Amino acid sequence: MLKQRIITAGVLAPLAIAAIFLLPLKLFSLLVAAIYLLASREWGSLVAKDKRAYILYPFGLVLGASLILIPIDGLWLGELNAYVLGILTAAGVWWVACLMLVLGYPKSARLWRQQPWLKAIFGLLTLMPFFWALVTLRGVNFHHDPTEGAWWVLFVMLLVWGADTGAYFSGKALGRHKLAPKVSPGKTIEGFIGGLVTTMVIALIAVFTFGISPDKQVWFVVAAILTSLASSLGDLSESMFKRQAGIKDSGRLLPGHGGVLDRIDSLTAALPVFTLCYVAWL
Repeated sequence: MLKQRIITAGVLAPLAIAAIFLLPLKLFSLLVAAIYLLASREWGSLVAKDKRAYILYPFGLVLGASLILIPIDGLWLGELNAYVLGILTAAGVWWVACLMLVLGYPKSARLWRQQPWLKAIFGLLTLMPFFWALVTLRGVNFHHDPTEGAWWVLFVMLLVWGADTGAYFSGKALGRHKLAPKVSPGKTIEGFIGGLVTTMVIALIAVFTFGISPDKQVWFVVAAILTSLASSLGDLSESMFKRQAGIKDSGRLLPGHGGVLDRIDSLTAALPVFTLCYVAWL
């Protein structure tokens, strides 16, 4: 399994970075839309095992409607598109609510266990902001510097990968106390702290790499920490929904990694949170 994970990651990581930096914004948006649709189909298995494919239709329609309302070329015209800002704000509210669900699990599951429509809404609140946060962050200053947004997207991905890697090795070496045993028994408090420390190191390096002005450096590091915390929440929330649905992986598309949703679960929370921080910090 570890060998499969390494091989798959070794193939996907360069392809993802190439797509982020080389694809025109509209083609990049189409790629992200494909990821959104694949993840939506997998979310169907969290809603109901016999509704896996059917959920594609409403999720696809909602994405299509948002693309009509929000022109990709007009994301940044002096300020962020108002519809996108609304979607990201809704995501912020959702992830606060999701934190309460995770902390209260399994008792909190009574609210949504027998409510497929509510779990479908949870999926939209998870995946729609992911799509628009990723496309919006990639589109930062695109018409003047096509690579600026790409570096921001890569930075968020490095935060998530760094947090995951730091948590994994810290947990293996020092893990004694469970972080959320009823949601994800393998995660430890020591691993969580190790992930945060790794995040802070990456953020401090980025302060000098990006040339962050002194008056914004503290806020930048705080934004990175909030993003790391959100990434952990994204991972835990998917674990919660999978546990309730009685499944181990959201899919089998990626050898050693499960499904698409299993790979982007941390990013579904990290990207909207960082994009909101970026808008506030800009």
